[in-house]
Amino acid sequence: MDTVRLTTAEAIVRWLAAQRTVLDEGVEAPLFPGVFGIFGHGNVTCLGHALHEAGDALPTWRGQNEQGMALAAVAYNKAVKARQIMIATSSVGPGSTNMVTAAAVASSNRLPLLLFGGDTFASRIPDPVLQQVEHFGEPSMTVNDAFKPVTRFWDRIMHPAQIVQSLPAAVATMLDPATRGPAFIGLPQDVQAMAYDYPTRLFEPVRHEVPRPRPDASEVVAAAEVIGEARKPLLIAGGGVHYSAAEATLAEFVERHDIPVVETVAGKSSLLGDDQLYVGPIGVTGCEAANNLAAEADVVIAVGCRLQDFTTGSWTVFRNEETTIIGINTTRFDAVKHRSRPVVGDAREVLRELTGLLGDYRAPGGWVSQAGDEKAGFRAYLDRIGSVSESTSGEPDVMTYAQVVRAVNDQATEGDVCLAAAGGFPGEVNNGWWSKGISTFDCEYGYSCMGYELSGGWGAAMAYGPGGGAERDGEVFAFVGDGSYLMMNADLYSSVLAGHKMIVLVCDNGGFAVINRLQIGQGGEPFNNLLVDCRLAGEVVEVDFAAHAAAMGCGSETVASIPELRTALERARASDRTYVIAMKVDPYAWTEGGSFWEVGVPEVSARQSVADARAEMDKGKAEQRIGW
Repeated sequence: MDTVRLTTAEAIVRWLAAQRTVLDEGVEAPLFPGVFGIFGHGNVTCLGHALHEAGDALPTWRGQNEQGMALAAVAYNKAVKARQIMIATSSVGPGSTNMVTAAAVASSNRLPLLLFGGDTFASRIPDPVLQQVEHFGEPSMTVNDAFKPVTRFWDRIMHPAQIVQSLPAAVATMLDPATRGPAFIGLPQDVQAMAYDYPTRLFEPVRHEVPRPRPDASEVVAAAEVIGEARKPLLIAGGGVHYSAAEATLAEFVERHDIPVVETVAGKSSLLGDDQLYVGPIGVTGCEAANNLAAEADVVIAVGCRLQDFTTGSWTVFRNEETTIIGINTTRFDAVKHRSRPVVGDAREVLRELTGLLGDYRAPGGWVSQAGDEKAGFRAYLDRIGSVSESTSGEPDVMTYAQVVRAVNDQATEGDVCLAAAGGFPGEVNNGWWSKGISTFDCEYGYSCMGYELSGGWGAAMAYGPGGGAERDGEVFAFVGDGSYLMMNADLYSSVLAGHKMIVLVCDNGGFAVINRLQIGQGGEPFNNLLVDCRLAGEVVEVDFAAHAAAMGCGSETVASIPELRTALERARASDRTYVIAMKVDPYAWTEGGSFWEVGVPEVSARQSVADARAEMDKGKAEQRIGW
């Protein structure tokens, strides 16, 4: 057997560079297109050296914060529909644990992500080493054990030979739609440096293809029988539609059978906004049109959905006690939620088999007309709140989220991508962004991670830009609030350094306004959310976001009206680098129409407003679907 003597770190890098994948339309590309890295003593001398030697075979991009670079990797992996996997590596200690949040984002969104964290010495001879947290009763535990609850695959390499088994197992886990999620591999410093005679065939190119599991025949037949008798069918498009690249098949399926479609946050842009059968977003951040249909539907076809509370309105949107849910998912765990009838398999393949069994079935015309009427009402509402009003003085009113989203959406092309996360924006873009292109929307709401917006924007710009795995002709528009911007903004600098342009819309509403809305909406007093309601040394010091962005090399400006925003967008498109547009927005103006959402409200309180809010919460809970 031919062998080559390499360090563990060198062998890892050589193996990663040899892996290939199949993108859409059969295009072959590297499975691992690159590495986001911040080096420290736990990874610079061995893994860092190996990455340097790899050069363009496995390019390394420098991040500014470990969480941020791992979030950028998540966004890249989402953009390429989980066909490629960007890697993130950090040193031991705080550098490693900074990536735990990003791992949770990938896990909740069912996305692959490969993380290499530096670790303490396997020999333990130098213990305790710099940045080591000691556990008195369990010396084998390190801070990297914190990744176990938020990853699908976890390992610590204690001998050079272990990578022969561990790396393929990690890849298999990350690419299988039934187990897809992040993988973490801990690399003790001394083990990274160890040399071993590896078989040369280990480094031969391997071509991977994401499997498409076909459904069990009895499950798909049973689902077809239920759908074929439906008088008011409704299809929910979830993120699994995108990961399966099933958008075209979905469009053919619903058109053939006249089934109205609503979307989850993750599933948005499965259909074009103007598709005649698309109604709108469902759930808490959804619209009345979609939720009204969900309340009447007798059969709900949930395609690639986790059925989380923001989709189901904490399980209140399905109010017809005769409703049957068909759960189409690659994971049985998700397919059987709340007594759904499961069809476990790839979304594209399941829809193809279902349409063959359904034959000439079409939803009744009255139901389709009702869906169209609901959509028309929803669009009229968006037109109304998205319009620019003038005050009696002739000066523009304070801008609203809805107006900002509408202004950007109006000028968007079919190649432009909308990206957001957490805070007030999910409800605004989920409603107000009318998709002009398929798979052009990324709102991180699986984990609702503040700070994803700018790091994710960097990763998305890399994926959609020249040479990226999802290259397209368009801009990435990252919508971010002032709270998220202040939490994580360093990857604006990363995007400038790396040359991955995005257009950033910073909407300053004076703090954490959407949580202030929740706080006062549930009977509380404004407290510690808006800056004016926080403990302050004096007056609120306003942040000049445009100046801050300019200091990191971005093009930037501040606008005070929607007309100014429209012209600023033209300058942003013409810019050769990341461009930041900052503006003030109303902290109390929101897009309405979402469903009930259960949150914890005190059962007893001296405040009458809280007691009233609890009574309303109990009233909403009485509508929850439990066991039927």
